[in-house]
Amino acid sequence: MPEQGFSPVVTRTESVHRRRDPIAYDCVKLIFVRAGAAWLFSEFGERPVGVGDAVLLAANTLCGAQPEEWVTTTTLYLDRDYVVDQVFWQHAAILSDRLEAKDFLAARYAEPAQILRLGEHRAGRLMPWLDELGQLSLDGPAPERFYRMQSLLFGVLDVVSPFVQTTTVRQSPTQHKATWPAAPAFQRLAPLRAEARAAAGLLRDRPARRWTLPELAAAVYLSPSQLGRVFVEAYGKTPMTYLTTVRAESLARLLRETDLPIEQAMGEVGWYSRGHAARLFRQAVGITPAHYRQHSRHSRRIPA
Repeated sequence: MPEQGFSPVVTRTESVHRRRDPIAYDCVKLIFVRAGAAWLFSEFGERPVGVGDAVLLAANTLCGAQPEEWVTTTTLYLDRDYVVDQVFWQHAAILSDRLEAKDFLAARYAEPAQILRLGEHRAGRLMPWLDELGQLSLDGPAPERFYRMQSLLFGVLDVVSPFVQTTTVRQSPTQHKATWPAAPAFQRLAPLRAEARAAAGLLRDRPARRWTLPELAAAVYLSPSQLGRVFVEAYGKTPMTYLTTVRAESLARLLRETDLPIEQAMGEVGWYSRGHAARLFRQAVGITPAHYRQHSRHSRRIPA
């Protein structure tokens, strides 16, 4: 795939006339066969594909192809974190945060390589949308085109998703404790308890403080168990998990906007063990603090 500025969705169309050895990408791929035919070899074995078929590949899944003379495809490359975000909002009624959404995604879509037999007529409906997505991808990411890109992508996924093989996901005891039965997702948009807002405000205002749950609860005149309950109901996570997110966001801001040494920046947000801080930051952001700083400085050098 050609290199370009970061975008969560990239679309490319190509014709292949020679064998492609198995290769894996660090993203989700959705490949639509537009013309010709080929034999694919991946975790599903060796299978034929032709016009009207699509191939879904999870990140880091090997797949190769042998065209029957030639094959033309359009491929959607989808950033893994972007996919996790969509799954989180789709199932927000039962998921407490995006980390849980990652586990849910891995369990629900357990088959890493699937062939989706859409049919020529149904696949033909997608081609104008795929062509426009490809056109929007040509010049790289642009904020003014983001919502159009999303609307096209969601239209494609709406057609494709009924053909994707899924597995039943059962709630674990931990999930039952962290979610509320019969509470629809929109309930999170309701007014928050004043104590929950106050506790979140304290954590945001003083992230470097060595907070404990009893100390935070006392500050808002609740017991620790009461605060835990109203806080999870309001924000979908415990106060201490929320604090980790706040610290990760604060550290990211320092890495972007200052030249503080990384270890000093960690101390500024309340993390005093570099290894512990790096692990928590990577869980929240996806990369290490050093890579984040390097990436943010590179992004600032790219002309607007």
